[in-house]
Order: sequence, then structure tokens, then C-alpha cells
Amino acid sequence: MIVTGLSLETLSILVGSVVALRALQLFLDFRRLLANIHHLPGYRTIISSSTVLGRLLPPTPLLILSHDHFWLLKHGPFAERGLDIISAVVCWPKAMGSMLIADVNVIKDIVWSRGERFPKPLGQYTVLTFFGENIIASEGNEWKRYRKVVTPGFSERNNRLVWDATTQIMLDLFDTMWAGQEEVVVNHSVDLTFPIALFVIGAAGFGRPISWKKDDVIPLGHQLTFKDALRTVTQDLTLTMLVPRWAMGLTKRFRRARLAFDELHRYLTEMIHERQESKDEEDNNDLLSSLVSANDNENLSKGEVRLSDSELIGNIFIIFVAGHETTAHALSFAFALLALHPDKQEEMYQHIKHVLSDGRIPTYDDMPSLTYSSAVFNEALRMFPPVCAVPKSSAEDTTFTLTDMNGTLKTVVVPKGLDLTLDVPGLHYNPKYWEDPFAFKPERFLGDWNRDAFLAFSGGYRGCAGRKFAETEGAAVLTILISQYIISIKDEPQFAGETYEQRKARVLDAQSMLTLAPTRLPLVFRRRT
Repeated sequence: MIVTGLSLETLSILVGSVVALRALQLFLDFRRLLANIHHLPGYRTIISSSTVLGRLLPPTPLLILSHDHFWLLKHGPFAERGLDIISAVVCWPKAMGSMLIADVNVIKDIVWSRGERFPKPLGQYTVLTFFGENIIASEGNEWKRYRKVVTPGFSERNNRLVWDATTQIMLDLFDTMWAGQEEVVVNHSVDLTFPIALFVIGAAGFGRPISWKKDDVIPLGHQLTFKDALRTVTQDLTLTMLVPRWAMGLTKRFRRARLAFDELHRYLTEMIHERQESKDEEDNNDLLSSLVSANDNENLSKGEVRLSDSELIGNIFIIFVAGHETTAHALSFAFALLALHPDKQEEMYQHIKHVLSDGRIPTYDDMPSLTYSSAVFNEALRMFPPVCAVPKSSAEDTTFTLTDMNGTLKTVVVPKGLDLTLDVPGLHYNPKYWEDPFAFKPERFLGDWNRDAFLAFSGGYRGCAGRKFAETEGAAVLTILISQYIISIKDEPQFAGETYEQRKARVLDAQSMLTLAPTRLPLVFRRRT
């Protein structure tokens, strides 16, 4: 057979030669990269787990890592190799390498470094810029500009508002949705924690209070509630990277995702317009006002650059996501851990009773005394960090110095351009910093603890601006809930014969989506008598 002047045999030889040359090139690049990092021990695989193909294939030794390997393996890979820095090198689609880091001192060096030595690889954050550039997906001067706008919205005055809003939302839940019920069954904890966190960020950050009864009412001019639109968008955000816009009408899931993106954009635009037209001075100190003000040329100081409309929407979107999804999942895991450890739950209840001995509703001024509530929230974040990998890159040739498991000093060579990954579960489960790291021990946060070994809110100069907001909300929710209800795991007939360890593994099962999320967490809330 002849194909455009070439025999099939000749064509096959040409194609085979091209493939062989490409494979050889990949192999040589792979070997060169290993030499550049001095063959630092770690993973060696063919396919990158960050590719579309990599997300479809099951994890297979030497072929591909699980895209969730940071969470699944925790500190294990570091312990196996005796060093808290290991490497991960892949062949395809090109030779790429990364250093995974679970050493406190090296992480401190990276996150507190000035001069752009270890910038964010912004290409990995593209998915977060669907609605516009924002504080998370930015670096350098752009990040500083966004940070300057956002920071005033996370003031001490606002933290007090967070506590008050959270208190009102929880009491409203008890008095309306749970009224008259001695026992409330929730088939998946996020069905409870998602609206709680959304209501809090809406009320305290954006002047948008939502009541439990009005939550499911679709406003005029919309096809989805704000909650459903935001939840669908966060679940399907990666579709924007994988599916072209013209193909978003091909399946039911794609069509709902397209509708959710359009609806959320409409909601955010309406929110902006309402605030621009508002004359209410009560709103002037919240996060939305800071952002909207930066979008108005009249409010800018000399030399300041106005936030574009897309930057305004992009930052509002990312703050809604970061401000509710991470907290909702952390609260879900905290509820589950307390349910699985009734002794700790009782200890927390007794602590709350001691602080609030007259049975009153706690205020923000009580927060410093409600240390056990904060400890439970922190321990849930340690065991289930919202973000499992913090990517960085090395802008220059450098070295890291650390000790191995035997106490021997080691120097790790880092070539310019290499990706660095702060392995959060690897750090949070590192026995060097956390005694018995797989155990639920809120009390570890009551005394002295290594704050540099806790990366739930990232760290250094790029640490989360809303950290105090989340900590305040978490402590308030846990205090008010545990003071009035006992949490337990829902008994289900299909799991009647499971052991405690099997039940624990089942209900605490988690996977990384946009953030680390529980798979299914059924709970029962029984009113205290």
C-alpha cells in the first residue's frame, strides 16, 4: 500500500523513528534532571499526575502517583527515606522535577524569604482565575496591591462581627430548622457546615445576611440559589480547564455547571452594584466595601492602581471560596472527631460549662478563655489540612541544609527553576514536631506547640489574611453547638458489623477536590437535657 508516495512500511519506520527519538530525548532529559538534583531519593514515575491523563489513571508504582498522594501518604515517604526532603521526577509530558518538603526550618526559609527567591508558580493557579485575577493567584506587586485592599476587611472590629454573626446563625438554626427535635440526623456533615460557613462569610464579610428559611428560595431573575450556584462552581471549577465553553452543553452535569458559573457571576455583579448604590455607613468597614472602594477612581490615593471589574469579581469570588469551603470542611472533620472521641467531646463540654458557668451565650470577649474550642478546631485543621500542597519554585540556584533521621547534617542542592512543594500532611504528621501525630489530641494546642509546624493557613508573608476570621468562626460554632448538643456518628444497617477502626476510617475518608473534603460523613445531633 502506498500513502502519498510512501509505502506503509516506510511510513511505519518514520513514525517509529520519531517516537524512538522522542523517547530517547525524554530519557536523557530525565537523567539530566536527576543529575542536577544529585539523585536526591524520592519518586521516579513516567507520567505526571498533574496531567489530564494522570488524573484518569489509577496510581501505579513507577508509572504514576495518585493526584492525592500528599494526603494519602502523609509523612510516610519521608520516614522511608530518612530525610524530610525528597524528590519527585517524571518523564512525561516532559522531564519535570519537584522537591517535596516536610522540614520546619526549610519551610521557614522558603515562606519568610524576601526578594522573590521562592515565588508561586502561577501557572498552577490558572483554575482560580476563571472570574478574574485575585490575591491567591498572584505574585509580587500585584499580590501586594490586592493584599493592601483586602487586609482592612479582616480587622479586629470585623472579628467581633464574625463572632456575633456566627452566634446568631447557630441560634437561628436551633430555633427554626431544628426546633422541636430532640435528635437531628444529617446524612452528610457538609450539608450543615457549608451553609453555616457561607452565611457567616456573607453576613460578616459582605453584608449579605441569609436566614435558614430563606436559604432555599430562588430570587427573582435567578435559576439557582446563591448557595447552590457557589457550591456547584467550587465542585466543578476544574471543568473550566478541561472542557471548552462550546462543549459545556453536551451533558446534564456540564449544563448545570455552565448555569452555576453564569448564575454566580450574576449574583456577584448584583452584590457589587447594590454596595455601590448603598448609603448605609454600617457597611463601610467590611470586606466588600474595601474591594468596591478600590474599584472607584475617586477613592484612590496618588499612585494607586484601580481594581478592574474582573479583578473585583475575581477577588470577591476567591474570598467567598476560601472563606467558606475551607471552614466548612474543617468544621465537618471537627464534628466527626468529637463524635468518634466522646471523652474529648465531654472534656470540651465541661470546659465550656466552666467558662460559661451561668449558662449564658458566649461573646467574642469569651474567646480567649474558650481555649478547648480553639484547640479542637486547630487539631482538626492539623489532621485534615484544607490545602495539602503549597507550590513554590526556586528562582535561583540554592541549597537547603537539614538533619536526617539519624541526626546527620545533609545539604540538598536546588537548581534554579525547580518546583518546590511544601507537603502539608507530611509536616502535620511529622513525629519530629507532633507526638503521636495520628491521634486526635486537642490538648496539644493548649500548651506550647511548634507554630512553624502548622501550615493550615499557609505561612510567612503569604499567610492567610483571613486566619483570625476562620479561627473566630470555628471557635464560635463549636462552642455554641457542643454547649447544646451531643454529636455522634449515625448508625447505618449496612455497617452494623464494622469495628471501631473500620468506622473511623470510613467516616474520616477524605479526598482533595478544590480543598480537602470529607467523602461522606453522616452525623446525629442530640439535644442536651
